[in-house]
Amino acid sequence: MADVRARLVTRVRGMLSEALGATRTRLATAEADLAAGRDRLARTRKAAAAVPARVGAARDRRLAEIDARHTARLAELARRAAAAAQREAPGAASAPWDRWRATPAGRSEPPGALRVGTVRLDGAEPVPALVPLLDAGHAHLAGRDRDGLAAVVPALLLRSVGRADPGAVRLYGYDPEHLGGGLAGFAPLGTAGLLTFVGPGGLGRLLDDLVEQIRRINATVLAGEYGSLRELAAATGRRPEPWRVAVLLGGDELSRHERGQLDRVVRTGAACGVHLVVRGIELPDDPTVTRITVEPDDARVAGLPVVLDAPPPPALVTETCRTVASRVAAGPPPTPFTDLLPPPDEYWREDSAHGLSAPIGEGPHGRQVLLTLGDYPPHALIGGPSGTGKTNLIFAWIGALAARYSPAELEFYLLDFKEGVSFARFAQGRRDPSWLPHMRLVGINVNTDREFGLALLRFLAEELRRRADAAKKHEVTKLAELRAVDPDGHWPRIVAVVDEFQALLAGRDVVAREAADLLEDLARRGRSQGIHLVLASQDVRGIEALWGRPALVAQFTLRIALPKALRILAERNDAAQSLPRHHAVVNAESGLAEGNEVARIPSASDWETWSELQHRLWRMRPQDAAPARLFDGDAIPKLADAPDFRALTAPEQGVPRSPVALLGEIIDVQSRSAALRLPRAPGRNLAVLGTRVDEACAVLDAAARSLARQYRPGTARFSIACLDPDADPAARALYEDLEGDASWYDEETVPELMAEAGDGLGAPGAARTPHFLLLYAVDAAAAALAGKAGTRTGLEQLRRILHDGPERRTHVLAWWRGVARMRVDLGGAGARTDQIGAWVALDVQGGELGSSLYPGSGGPDWYPRPWRGLYFDRAVHRTGQVIIPYGPSR
Repeated sequence: MADVRARLVTRVRGMLSEALGATRTRLATAEADLAAGRDRLARTRKAAAAVPARVGAARDRRLAEIDARHTARLAELARRAAAAAQREAPGAASAPWDRWRATPAGRSEPPGALRVGTVRLDGAEPVPALVPLLDAGHAHLAGRDRDGLAAVVPALLLRSVGRADPGAVRLYGYDPEHLGGGLAGFAPLGTAGLLTFVGPGGLGRLLDDLVEQIRRINATVLAGEYGSLRELAAATGRRPEPWRVAVLLGGDELSRHERGQLDRVVRTGAACGVHLVVRGIELPDDPTVTRITVEPDDARVAGLPVVLDAPPPPALVTETCRTVASRVAAGPPPTPFTDLLPPPDEYWREDSAHGLSAPIGEGPHGRQVLLTLGDYPPHALIGGPSGTGKTNLIFAWIGALAARYSPAELEFYLLDFKEGVSFARFAQGRRDPSWLPHMRLVGINVNTDREFGLALLRFLAEELRRRADAAKKHEVTKLAELRAVDPDGHWPRIVAVVDEFQALLAGRDVVAREAADLLEDLARRGRSQGIHLVLASQDVRGIEALWGRPALVAQFTLRIALPKALRILAERNDAAQSLPRHHAVVNAESGLAEGNEVARIPSASDWETWSELQHRLWRMRPQDAAPARLFDGDAIPKLADAPDFRALTAPEQGVPRSPVALLGEIIDVQSRSAALRLPRAPGRNLAVLGTRVDEACAVLDAAARSLARQYRPGTARFSIACLDPDADPAARALYEDLEGDASWYDEETVPELMAEAGDGLGAPGAARTPHFLLLYAVDAAAAALAGKAGTRTGLEQLRRILHDGPERRTHVLAWWRGVARMRVDLGGAGARTDQIGAWVALDVQGGELGSSLYPGSGGPDWYPRPWRGLYFDRAVHRTGQVIIPYGPSR
């Protein structure tokens, strides 16, 4: 029993020991967990205590970043706003007054808004505060700060005037309280008609006028094609109407009619360039109205607080207005030449079968004024005093036509009787190889060569005859019909321009009479065959040859009058007297007042403006196009350049049957040479008459060189006798160039030449080597030839050679220094002169030539002038032919 109890006690004790150990282990573990928990709690409490400081630092850092980004963004927005303001209001629209100057916008560039002050932004540069006015809207001013309001009005007006071309802004002032004193600085504009003051009681009339202007612009200028003048200017590059700004500074209560008219201007004025700057009168709410409120301590533009600029300095206002007024008084500047031209891809697209039409300038309402040449009107008359732009108008017209019509459709012939070379640019030059492809003839410096104008009219008359014959052949009457039935023919329209044409018709000589007859025929019949005349003059008073022919004048139904032009328009049409510069009256009704159109003419006469068009057209020219013929009355032609000389050649066998001696250049359209044929026929000799050594030598030199070109070496003889020391250099140069075919004679040996040539003529009809005697100043050898030369005197031998030589291929080309001296050498006053078949008169009056050398009585109408000669060939000519001797060959 005891053992059992002992075992039980032992077991209980063991179990209790185990339980105690386990309890102690769990207790130690719990105490360790407690210590760890307390440690975590301490750390947590410590960490929790540090959180507010970290959060505050992060918050402050984030707020600083946000503030920096905001400041940078604000600065960037301010910079962009300033840049946008600069783009919207460049130059005079926003420049500070200390650096302000007028900077007109381009013709198609909108004027933009106008600065009145600045908007202050914290931490950023001030931004200009802008008011949209021109082409945008109206400005309404209100508030108690009268000084501030008084500063805004002149600022808006001066910036408006400075941002537009001179004269493009017109001001209307209504200031019944101060009687215009608020706009006194702008008074200089009144002298140019740019400022109109309306007195008390005149507001109704002013508003009526503005409404009428709006109605007119909508009806005749915009005409349903454009919504506003700004849109029209952007599309066309032209602004036909000025801006009209009415400044209304208070007044009595508006009547019902005035209120209605004011409301109409507010609603419709901005699109038509009519604007209001109003103070003391209420304006209706409208998107076009900008409200400006100025209180003593607060100024706002459209509700935005602004700091207003100081008013412009009075001296700046006055000086700017004076400058603008002076420029307007001088007349508006010309418009760009490019306004007359079609787009480059439309060049040469027009057809001239039924006529020619091209713009010449801009009309009062911005629409182009067209000039037309066709069946009606067929011809044009241009008039204007010197300096009014006649040449510029011709250039503009030519350019506008040349850009629209190809050379196959249009050809030009130009002639300028005044001194100058302005037309020379249309022909090929030494410095510029280009030429206008339509140009066929350019005549310059022809003021002393009226014969060239006559030659042009003869050429046109021949072309008219050719076209009329072709029309008759095809049984048609007009150019359009001829071109339809003969599409392969060359039938362009021809425009012949003669500047200072009165020089051609001056006087009562044969040139004036024939020119007037040809002009009348061309004017009357040319219209149907596409030949059009354009005559220009500084003044047509006193041109009896023209105004004495009413049938001729009646054909020129298109009249173009430049400022102060006289007798171009009808007698009672004085529209040209009040024209500003760069303008012209275009009238297609023979000058009657009801046909007037006023055109603003572009600037086209300076070379830089013209050259771009000419070079473009030149590059478009046909492959077979040839340069225009350039006739310069001051230039001396060269024999080597003459087409007729270059065409001369020697036959491969024998000698030419009828050699040709070229004497000079004929004053005509085709640049031909005066040619003397020397067949085996009586009288085929040449006499050069006059005392001008250089010109006489030039005629003989050209004759000899052209003859030598037709003979192979050794097949012709040239005997050169020089009896004037002044002619020796020219004669020696010819002798040296002819080499072995020439022989030289002087005063001592010339009798031998006469004897040899006279005695060697042989039997009649015998074939001989061609022999040409070139006698320089042969009359100087009278004493030497008076002696015996074989069985005859030298003079007798000379007469025999002149009489019998041509039939035996011996020809005399001699220079006598006077007609009387030649008569003496030929046998005296009663001697026959028919052995001189041709002559060239230099400084010899027409009366000296007499009936023995020239058909009829009294001699030819010939008045000598430098480096010109009158050529007459009995076998060919009915009248003398004016020639220009070729210049020295060396």
